[in-house]
Amino acid sequence: CSKIICNGCNLANKIREIEGSLQQRCPFCRQPVPTREEADKRRMKRIEVNDPAAMSQKGSEQYIKGDHNKAFEYFTKASGLGDVE
Repeated sequence: CSKIICNGCNLANKIREIEGSLQQRCPFCRQPVPTREEADKRRMKRIEVNDPAAMSQKGSEQYIKGDHNKAFEYFTKASGLGDVE
């Protein structure tokens, strides 16, 4: 579902899964966590519809990979759409 949650909520969900010996799932929709490839496809769909959070995530990914120009483009687009981080 591509929702972003705070670290506290993420931690609470992980503790619940560990204590209950549960499969890792999304805390919002309870669907199994997607593979890396599925997650990348979902993020690109969100970027195509101008989701600022998805653009910011992609910018961070590009920055870590060392593509600072592409990271700057994603961060600029995200901030223009209202992302404040």
